[in-house]
Amino acid sequence: QVQLVESGGGSVQGGESLRLSCVASGYTYSIECMGWFRQAPGKEREEVALMYTQTGFTNYAASMKGRFTISQDKAKNTVYLHLTALGPEDTAVYYCAAATTLCVTRSFAYWGQGTQVTVSS
Repeated sequence: QVQLVESGGGSVQGGESLRLSCVASGYTYSIECMGWFRQAPGKEREEVALMYTQTGFTNYAASMKGRFTISQDKAKNTVYLHLTALGPEDTAVYYCAAATTLCVTRSFAYWGQGTQVTVSS
């Protein structure tokens, strides 16, 4: 089992930045991929960014590439999501997830509780 705990969310003004953190515990050696997802009110959950933990290879949703950056600190079993140039459309609950197999959305078996990001204009 893998446990994930996110932090770093909050309320910010448009144009500001935030850094979200996700600490993994448990069978972390089994993790092949970490991802960040978000769900806005009344909308479906969407993928934000993925990272292969062994190679560091990353993939971003097209609408967020260039503004958001996923990174990791293996020594701390922590994955980060740096959000910049935030706008009201980025308001959502952001979730961290882990996959022990493929780095695709359907493979993420472990999820954190989510952290709220609210952006005002």
